[in-house]
Amino acid sequence: MPSLTREEAGGRGALLLVRSYDVELDLTTGPETFCSTTTIRFDARESGAETFVDIDPEELRSITLNGRGLDVAALRDGRFPLTGLAAENEVVVVADMGYSQECEGLHRYVDPADGETYVYSFVYLDNAPRVFACFDQPDLKAPYRFELRVPETWQVLGNSEAVRTGPGRWRLTESPALATYLTALVAGPYASFRTEHHGIPLGLHCRASLADALKADVDEVFEITAQCLDAYAELFGVGHPFAKLDQVFVPEFSVLSLDHPGCVLLREQYLFSSAATDSERETRAVVLAHGISLLWLAGLVTHTWWNDLWLGQSLADYMAHRVTSEVTRFPGPPTTFAARRKGQAYLPDQRPSTHPVGIEGPDVRTVQLELDRISYFKGHSALRQLAAHVGDEALRAGLRVYFDRHAYSTATAADFLDAMSEAAGTDLTDWADTWLHTANVNTLTPEITVTDGRISAAAVLQGAPASHPVLRTHTMDVGLHSPHDSTTVRVRIEGERTELPELVGRPAPSFLLLNDGDLTYAKIGFDPGSLAALPGTLPGLSALNRAMVWCALLLGVQDGTYPAAAHLALVGDMVGEESELSILAEVLEQARHDVADRFLAPPERPEAMARVAEALRGRLARTGAEDERMITLFRGLVDFTADPEELSGWLAGDGLPSGLVLDTDMSWRVRYRLAVLGGVDATGVAAALEAGPGAVAEQFAAKCRAALPEAGAKEAAWTAIMRGADLSHYELWSLAEGFWQPEQTVLTRPYVERFFTDMPTAARDRGDLVLDQLLRFLYPRYAATPETLEAAERMLALDTLPVTLRRRAADHTHDLRRVVAVRAGGK
Repeated sequence: MPSLTREEAGGRGALLLVRSYDVELDLTTGPETFCSTTTIRFDARESGAETFVDIDPEELRSITLNGRGLDVAALRDGRFPLTGLAAENEVVVVADMGYSQECEGLHRYVDPADGETYVYSFVYLDNAPRVFACFDQPDLKAPYRFELRVPETWQVLGNSEAVRTGPGRWRLTESPALATYLTALVAGPYASFRTEHHGIPLGLHCRASLADALKADVDEVFEITAQCLDAYAELFGVGHPFAKLDQVFVPEFSVLSLDHPGCVLLREQYLFSSAATDSERETRAVVLAHGISLLWLAGLVTHTWWNDLWLGQSLADYMAHRVTSEVTRFPGPPTTFAARRKGQAYLPDQRPSTHPVGIEGPDVRTVQLELDRISYFKGHSALRQLAAHVGDEALRAGLRVYFDRHAYSTATAADFLDAMSEAAGTDLTDWADTWLHTANVNTLTPEITVTDGRISAAAVLQGAPASHPVLRTHTMDVGLHSPHDSTTVRVRIEGERTELPELVGRPAPSFLLLNDGDLTYAKIGFDPGSLAALPGTLPGLSALNRAMVWCALLLGVQDGTYPAAAHLALVGDMVGEESELSILAEVLEQARHDVADRFLAPPERPEAMARVAEALRGRLARTGAEDERMITLFRGLVDFTADPEELSGWLAGDGLPSGLVLDTDMSWRVRYRLAVLGGVDATGVAAALEAGPGAVAEQFAAKCRAALPEAGAKEAAWTAIMRGADLSHYELWSLAEGFWQPEQTVLTRPYVERFFTDMPTAARDRGDLVLDQLLRFLYPRYAATPETLEAAERMLALDTLPVTLRRRAADHTHDLRRVVAVRAGGK
């Protein structure tokens, strides 16, 4: 179906005033389709005008406009024309709609644990017409009433209160005016836990087979929810804007959360059926806080057009990390953000598809492609920089002005900036132009002169790539760190060179750190003296600064300015003494999957991996069972060891760190690594799955089957990935994730060319969300050779490539080209 353009939406929005939706869904008609009946009441500001309604059915059964039957054959590409409109109109659409297996419309899942069926709506960007007929654009908000027919054992949840009206019959009471993409429907035999906070009914829900996992954490999740609700009410100056809040953990979810008013959907990975570290619980708290903030940032004030979705998501990510660290038991989100998520913005911001934080998409498809880690994490960083630029009190005041003016309505990013400018008492147009409307990242490098032990001259050099030669204003701190003294100096960086007279005359530090406290968004360099002092200085820095330095070092590896071998040597030292759980987890993951597996020259990999593994064994030997870092350290050892006997011993219970228990998750992590190394076969994987079935086991088993170092296993996995139309997207992703292994480059070499010849056809059968994740796993990222780059360019030269494949493959090829260049340069 064609993607709605901003021009089309503007015309339809100017013509229509939507009064209400009444939607009836019959979910008892079979496993393939459901019946959807939609009644829309709307006014037309011009009598006799025409428009179109969005509907993407399996079969359109009937449509009437003001009692007049229309020819269903007029449906074209998901749009049905409505002509001869009256001042007041009623359109009734009856259709059979198809269930989804890829989170596009109404997703249907059968739980292998007990055979129960669960459904939930995924109507984000372009998918609402797969559930009900609508005018699918965010500015045409209207109240909704839903009637559902479901099996008698099911319950129903949604944006508003659900009322059982009879056996298998449910009604969702009229909602406040909502955009189509913010409507939510959940149905099935969900297990539920309920409480109340300041008069607001709260609910937590999951499929019945996972009820024990949720029950164990109900108190924690409700507590975090209450803390966030109170914090946002105080910060935004508006209490919780809806009548209730349900949070539902749903299966086979393509995103981390969808944040509908009154009903937030969450990925099941945040239900911990195995031992979880506080770092993982912290991440869950941030995801909860993110979703709750959007009850204000998208539900209370909805963006007029899709291109401003970045603002709600950027603000939500900034607020989630801030509020979680301020009001919950988890102080570490800013550190975790610096160690990991910010780096996930720096990388795409340097790719060919980089774009400004502020999206200028002409249609919905473009917005969807560009709403990515730049939007979330660079946007978060830009807002953190805004707070440093104008001050926190001005930020708070601006948010209150924004909500006061636009509550229960729609607004634009320009409206937000107007509120911020008013509160700050300064015009933020120039700031927004450089931070929100330009792409790519600056590099900041210190230049320092020391005379007689004191700083005699200091400056910061600012660079930008030739492709995006934009220099920004950076408000940040410079850290001056010595063994017995540390201090920070607030500075403002502008232009190519900024002199820092504030530093002159101060004692020369052993380590100078730009962007101390991580207030701005930039790649940072180190002067030669600081780089030499780094190994001895790093352990004494604050956790936030350690995280930021590790991010800078990884960027240096990717740029070829910091050797991969030096990075891994520093990781070996870090393992012995790092106390911050999130830094341990993130740096170990990056060291293995980014540095050792890709940027390090392959002949150096075994020895470097062994050194890190030995450091992990040493740390584990002196780590008590009560220390939660044990789990993270052991996971790291599983990743870094190359000894099948050691892995097999752990599965048998031999040689495990004292007090460590191999639960389901950990057992499968060990088995997956063992499969890569050829220490278990398909029969062993199948036996383990049969002995302990479940969603986690099924996904790991698929990864194991694809990871086996056997020609038959690789061919079976490849065929399933390319042709397995009946695979769930979780199984598809698991097979793709397990397929390529750095230890198996000879075995998988024939599939490098096959990726570029097979993928154009396979991509046409996948939705954008599923394809995006599939390409992340299946692109031949370890085949870092000029031949791979040539094959990629041949594919990218094809005129018929699907848009998502072309865009993402170009990005992954750019990443691979950097790996090839670093390896060729011997850095």
